[in-house]
Amino acid sequence: QVQLQELGPGLVKPSQTLSLTCTVSGGSITTNRYYWSWIRQPPGKGLEWIGYIGWAGSTYYSPSLKSRTSISRDTSKNQFTLQLSSVTPEDTAVYYCARTPGGDLHHDFWGQGTQVTVSI
Repeated sequence: QVQLQELGPGLVKPSQTLSLTCTVSGGSITTNRYYWSWIRQPPGKGLEWIGYIGWAGSTYYSPSLKSRTSISRDTSKNQFTLQLSSVTPEDTAVYYCARTPGGDLHHDFWGQGTQVTVSI
């Protein structure tokens, strides 16, 4: 059973960089054909895919967030990290990490999610 756990600050100030880490257990982030996604849900809105990193380290981002997003990984810790720069209150959301088989945006395992609020 794959398990994912998000970790990061609950409060970020505007213009700063939001940084979240997802720790994966029960499976390796280097296993062929699996991608590892970040997804968010702003209050009162639907889910928004942010981007993912593939088993070989390649990255793909949502066009609407690409200029502010970076996803990286630490294979020794089986973790992957989201950095979202120049945040505004519109980036307030519950952020999830998830496993994405084949990269087709159907996610089969999810973390529980972590609330991030952008505010002074």
